[in-house]
Amino acid sequence: MTFSCNTMNVLSYGQMKFCQLYEDHMIGVVKAAQMGIGECQHQFKDRRWNCTVMPKEPSVFGKVATRATRESAFLHAMMSAGVVHSISRMCRDGELTGCGCSKKKRPKKAIRPEWIWGGCGDNTDYGYKFSGGFVDVMEKEKNHPRKSPGLSRMLMNLHNNEVGRRAVYRHVKIGCKCHGTSGSCSVRTCWNQLPSFRQTGDRLRDRYDAAAQVTFNPQGTRLIPINRKFNRPTKDDLIFTEPSPNFCNPDPERGSLGTSGRVCDRRSQGTSGCGLMCCDRGYRSSKVKYVERCKCKFHWCCNVSCQTCERSMHVHTCN
Repeated sequence: MTFSCNTMNVLSYGQMKFCQLYEDHMIGVVKAAQMGIGECQHQFKDRRWNCTVMPKEPSVFGKVATRATRESAFLHAMMSAGVVHSISRMCRDGELTGCGCSKKKRPKKAIRPEWIWGGCGDNTDYGYKFSGGFVDVMEKEKNHPRKSPGLSRMLMNLHNNEVGRRAVYRHVKIGCKCHGTSGSCSVRTCWNQLPSFRQTGDRLRDRYDAAAQVTFNPQGTRLIPINRKFNRPTKDDLIFTEPSPNFCNPDPERGSLGTSGRVCDRRSQGTSGCGLMCCDRGYRSSKVKYVERCKCKFHWCCNVSCQTCERSMHVHTCN
């Protein structure tokens, strides 16, 4: 796969400098973006905002990413987490110059004394550090004004970027492999291992649901919780300053596409249910026919023959 920094036309000036210094890392950044988009769409597939990609917009997620809402908070965290995950794994696989296997020391209590600490672990220390430099430099450039709202938005985005990195870095696991005759597992080799990106997505989705609305002092330098009854947000909590649209109706300025035409589940009482998804506008039902391969048989050697089956199902879409 060939790559050039000149093809990354969405990079800020600082990120372009990173790209020139770490050009082989940029494939990992592209992978991270793809992972983040896919995971976001998985996590929100049954919600009014379903992480729709807007290919003709300057931002891949459209106007929703430019507002200081909880959706934007989630996107910043997810993309930052993706860079940690992708770069850490590429280090382990020997795909990058400047990093290799994890150099973390043997944990004192996580594994038994007789087990071997070795192998080639995911280099989360390097991934965390690179993500902090590459992802955060854009915020520091574009939101550089010394007073609110530029500075407060920068602090919000930097906070959420760090939440994403911590969602990976603080949940590293110990992976082990057994050795021994007849699968006895008399000896084990263990190493540093990333959590799955699905686990990271689940964790950040929970952070999205519990995100805290905040404001900043007039200078834009100090975070202040909106509701004084709740504790100050921690480094693991997503924060936002602007309420989200309800995403029921199209609102181009706020990034809402509306839910008209979205498929819903008429039996569900949750976010995918027709009541919530359709915003009480009602829904229409239709019978859709699907053609698929079925009753496949394997013939020695080496063919598979299948029949064609037709099935129908009821589909419900929002008005």
